Amino acid sequence: MSAAPGQPQPLCLTTTRPLSGDVTVPGDKSISHRSLMLGALAVGETRVTGLLEGEDVLATAAAMRAMGADISRNDAGEWRIHGVGVGGLLQPQTALDMGNSGTSTRLLMGLVASHPITATFVGDASLSSRPMGRVITPLAQMGATISATPGPDIKGLGRQTLPLTLTGACPAIPLRYTLPVASAQVKSAILLAGLNTPGDTTVIEPIPTRDHSERMLAGFGARLTVETAPEGRIITIHGEAELKPQTIVVPGDPSSAAFPMVAALIVPGSDIIIRNVGINPTRAGLIAVLQAMGGDITLLNQRDVGGEPVADLHVRHSALMGIEVPPDGAPSMIDEYPILFVAAACAQGRTVCHGLEELRVKESDRIAVMAEGLMACGIACEELADGLIVAGQGGDAVPGGATINARLDHRIAMCFAVLGLNARRPVRIDDARPIQTSFPTFVPMMQQLGATADH
Repeated sequence: MSAAPGQPQPLCLTTTRPLSGDVTVPGDKSISHRSLMLGALAVGETRVTGLLEGEDVLATAAAMRAMGADISRNDAGEWRIHGVGVGGLLQPQTALDMGNSGTSTRLLMGLVASHPITATFVGDASLSSRPMGRVITPLAQMGATISATPGPDIKGLGRQTLPLTLTGACPAIPLRYTLPVASAQVKSAILLAGLNTPGDTTVIEPIPTRDHSERMLAGFGARLTVETAPEGRIITIHGEAELKPQTIVVPGDPSSAAFPMVAALIVPGSDIIIRNVGINPTRAGLIAVLQAMGGDITLLNQRDVGGEPVADLHVRHSALMGIEVPPDGAPSMIDEYPILFVAAACAQGRTVCHGLEELRVKESDRIAVMAEGLMACGIACEELADGLIVAGQGGDAVPGGATINARLDHRIAMCFAVLGLNARRPVRIDDARPIQTSFPTFVPMMQQLGATADH
């Protein structure tokens, strides 16, 4: 993209032929963040290949360097992390700039909470509007002192946002905490704080969320147990851990794979393969939903890579049918609902989605912004307090012809770029720069499959 620095970079994807080809997507963002954090707390050298080199993950790398870790990347794309050991994080000399990354912020707050250091977290305008109270509450109970910026009150509960300053407690207080809402970030923040807390720290999640933290903590040598009980999953970590360095191969991000997958389903005649995609059951909900809608998606060469299930996805254009999406699956695909709405717009009949309150506090209010954009493209939809009802076009190309205000949200931008591939008139994104946060190769990959990009 050739716009001047700081200037919006519009994007419009179109195609006059079926999508075809064999592609890979960047490394899983959740696993990439955790590889850097846990590698920085291990003693010795951790090596990581396939790391997502988007802006969010690079913000995590910069923060871990600021707290003492030696992190480098060689010409072959391998990242090497020399850690400081659990308890060894150093006082950062300047504020930690999290950019647009909510994951970096919340997980790093957990790390700092049980170290005798003080860190100030700052971010861009979008991140600075996102609520941090759900993480602050349990970390304060563990003894951390946190001063945050008050945000606008919502339903009388108030909000706390960036910038915030956190001073860790050492020793921190072991905690037994039941998550009030399903959140892998809150769960992970508490478990990471528990690494340097004497005794056992326990998180109870009534609704299961993505389990990368549990898998990776165990892989690095932490003493961790997971039990299933009537109240939910009970995850306990034994503190003052000693982490051992690892060699990690990061699988392709299923959240990123969702975009070419839906593109192939909605562009007539398309037939593609997406290689090396993580299919962790706590993340792969979208595949099952699209298959239930009639999507022709086949999992090839299923295997385990570094403790994570992986497969190649063979995706063909399909006549999709609208369905009622089971709300209990929301935690396994919460980031994929916006692109599901795009698939629903091209389906026959209505698709009804509930249980998505979490989407209102992402980089944007993704329910409202998707509804606004879909209607601007001629697609009837009904916004619900906790979701969206989308009236599909029955497989026909959507009217299109809109310029979408993506609200500086990377997933919104990619969603409407994909929708434009099956539109009668171009769908233009006002600013595609935020795509760099999670999927820097999105446009060239879509061009490789046969799309034309107009900037």
